[in-house]
Amino acid sequence: MLHTIAAFDRLGEENAFAVLARATSLAQQGRDIINLGIGQPDFKTPQHIVEAAIKALRDGHHGYTPANGLLATREAVVRRTLATTGVEVSPEAVMILPGGKPTMFAAILMFGEAGAEILYPDPGFPIYRSMIEFTGATPVPVPMREENGFAFSAQETLALITPKTRLLILNSPANPTGGVTPRTEIEKLVKGLEAHPHVAILSDEIYDVMTYDGETHCSLLNFPEIRDRLIILNGWSKTWAMTGWRMGWSIWPNGDSGAHLYDKVRKLAVNCWSCVNAPSQYAGIAAIDGPQDDVDKMMRAFDRRRKVVVEGLNALPGVSCITPKGAFYAFPNISKTGRKAKKLASALLDDAGVALIGGPDFGILGEGYVRLSYANSEENILRALERIEAFLGK
Repeated sequence: MLHTIAAFDRLGEENAFAVLARATSLAQQGRDIINLGIGQPDFKTPQHIVEAAIKALRDGHHGYTPANGLLATREAVVRRTLATTGVEVSPEAVMILPGGKPTMFAAILMFGEAGAEILYPDPGFPIYRSMIEFTGATPVPVPMREENGFAFSAQETLALITPKTRLLILNSPANPTGGVTPRTEIEKLVKGLEAHPHVAILSDEIYDVMTYDGETHCSLLNFPEIRDRLIILNGWSKTWAMTGWRMGWSIWPNGDSGAHLYDKVRKLAVNCWSCVNAPSQYAGIAAIDGPQDDVDKMMRAFDRRRKVVVEGLNALPGVSCITPKGAFYAFPNISKTGRKAKKLASALLDDAGVALIGGPDFGILGEGYVRLSYANSEENILRALERIEAFLGK
């Protein structure tokens, strides 16, 4: 057997893709499968964005682009950031990447090593912990509690920081819970971080426009006191239904330390993915600068589905579900069914034809929950709820 380094044995996975593969395989065998597992909008990319990519191809944009992204694309991100946060950033602090994960990869790789500690949300996006363990750093879970609306507690988070802490990862609106941390709690956290200037912050804001019930997203960019150690993760995948385009952006710290980090991630790009493809970047500009009608339409549909999902889940035996305030996920509590979460999710796929994700796939605190994505049609959601009710009633 070939010898590989131990770090690769520490890599985890995102089980949503394993469930997607299993669901696809069952569908190919003729099974009627309703997939509420994958976090992917069921809408098509708006047509004007597609046309911008086609035009770029026809105009001859077939070559390499700068490792940090086209200046025009970075300037579009600057305009979008100003419009959504009121904060003006420099295009020299913006990096265009092939999706959101490369920002996680770069930031965690920069700060993670043996002896270091990195704080991350739990339940949370599984790649956070996977990448932390890959670097050899110690993952320290920050509890996201149902009784707190799956928002983080500033007091609890700050209490976990030690001299070994290098990086704090935040995510609001959150995957997998749909939790939104209120501004008042973020303010408390930022105030407390003044006592820990050695800690960098990675704020995953990929679901920034996806809030409901009057909630508004509070970007960490609104706090200049941490700007010199703040990394923002965002992208096109969720807002404009562009998951397959693999288009993300990140905003890196300002000042001398920021330029130092930015150059490191630029070098990582050169070594790893070279650059982001040109036609997608022109599509990204069109997404930001073009009409947002399709985004608004998508959000109205998600809101309707969210209400259907919450009402339907709370009517199921042994299931309860708080109302998610953001993203397009519900994270129902299934502990009173008497079943383990992953076994229940597996049985629902095999026996009822409904794909969900077990809570433990999102962290050690995920037992007793499953994740349901309502990025599917209302008709399919209602059918899925009927199947789950029949299964639980057996």
